[in-house]
Amino acid sequence: MQRMFSEDTPWHVPWMARVSPEVLELAERHAGRTIFTRFIPPERAADAGGLWRSYYEKWWMMTGEHLPAEMRALMPSLARLAPPALVFDKPTYSPWVGSRLHTLLQQQAVRTLVVTGGETDVCVLATVLGAIDLGYRVILLGDAVCSGADDTHDASLSLLQSRFSMQVEVMTTHDFLDQLSA
Repeated sequence: MQRMFSEDTPWHVPWMARVSPEVLELAERHAGRTIFTRFIPPERAADAGGLWRSYYEKWWMMTGEHLPAEMRALMPSLARLAPPALVFDKPTYSPWVGSRLHTLLQQQAVRTLVVTGGETDVCVLATVLGAIDLGYRVILLGDAVCSGADDTHDASLSLLQSRFSMQVEVMTTHDFLDQLSA
């Protein structure tokens, strides 16, 4: 839910505007328990390792030397919630790689994660699969995730609902918030 995905860039995700109200509602109600992850490209393509270098050679305009720093920020409506919400920066799709996120969640005895954001078929998928591997219960809010491609968004939701039904529950934001209130 960053400006580089919500605004006019090559990585613009038009759906982000549609799911933002659900993400905002959840984050506002539970700001102290919210963790935002931000995908942070390297300063230069040459700074990236492995195939990430080729990736950023293709997407050179999204590297730090070309993309204004403020575009890496959260959308303003969400940025105002941090703090108390936490922000974790990540250089890959997964928030679990090279991060202290899992350690922090273990220290706080977190066992369930509620996942929202973008993109369903990229960062959301990497987040959910990593959470499954680490043993978390995952609640994915299907109306609070978005993608730049309808077909892979739908395929990702279908995959997570069918193949990972023991570890992932997909529900609407309204249903989740109603369960919390009950």
